[in-house]
Amino acid sequence: MNLLLLLDGLSRAQNLSSVARQLGMSQPMASAGLRKLRDFFGDPLFLSTGRGMRPTPFAESIADAVRTVLSTVDQQILRKPQFVPETSERIFTVTTSDIGVLIFIPPVLQRIRAMAPLAQLRCVPTSHEHLEDALESGEIDLAIGYFPDLVGPNIVTQDLFDHPFTCIVRRDHPVIGNTLSLEQFLAAEHIVVNQQGRSQEIFERRVRELKLQRRVVLHLPHFMSVPHMVAASDMIATVPFSLGAWYAESGLKLLPPPVSIPLIELKQHWHRRMHNEPAVRWLQSIVAEELRDRDPALAMSVDYAKSRARAAKPADAARPKTTRTTLSGLRKPIRSRRNPSGD
Repeated sequence: MNLLLLLDGLSRAQNLSSVARQLGMSQPMASAGLRKLRDFFGDPLFLSTGRGMRPTPFAESIADAVRTVLSTVDQQILRKPQFVPETSERIFTVTTSDIGVLIFIPPVLQRIRAMAPLAQLRCVPTSHEHLEDALESGEIDLAIGYFPDLVGPNIVTQDLFDHPFTCIVRRDHPVIGNTLSLEQFLAAEHIVVNQQGRSQEIFERRVRELKLQRRVVLHLPHFMSVPHMVAASDMIATVPFSLGAWYAESGLKLLPPPVSIPLIELKQHWHRRMHNEPAVRWLQSIVAEELRDRDPALAMSVDYAKSRARAAKPADAARPKTTRTTLSGLRKPIRSRRNPSGD
């Protein structure tokens, strides 16, 4: 490469001393390099004249090709790739839960459309067994939500926010009023969502720890139909608060669970292999700016728009911040399982 740079410099400047200074080498080193080029090509390449070092016909014939090679190396190898949101047509792919599509995606999509109008956002379901491989291959850019099994040594994780559970019943329930006692909770007919590796396992595990005996009458594979079935019956369901808040105007009331339940720790995950990929870094920053320390359940309140306006900051493609403040005021860093420092 150094010899090609010398050859290109001589083609342009036709002065060995000047080229040596430009390349940061001594005059003897430049002269030695020219000798190596002459030996390799079997051609004098440049001859000293009263008008400088004039190229031979052979040197002239390869000058454009040498320039093209150097330009290619500079543009495609040495120069770091850039992501330009304004002109990008990239399809970003994320995986999240059905509640995540309802709650997380709207603010993220709105931001993407404003900053990258030609880009697309695609949400796909992915099995827990396949998720790490999909992140590594680039099939999926980010996993957003609750993924407790995503703990591989090459997975990088950023905390977003912690989220509570709520119990939902129909507004005119004949037994349950504006409070929910443990006795009422246990006596009610329950809907249970069975999603392996999802947030509902937190609540179900807590029920088992407390040895509570409920009357479960319906098992469902996902959350989306739960609010409608609760609103049309006397059944009760315990769901992430954001789902209940979203459907609160559909004949439901939200009641605090009668037992303490751990919060749902929601995060975004990506593969270490994609840690410095500009487009993925940009998407990470968008998700962090829209969701970090901003529980989407706030979107159901009248003060949400005002609070977001106050917190809004100019967008850039910088990596998401490495710490956040949780509801308890603790600082938590971006981390991977292999390197807790997040480096």
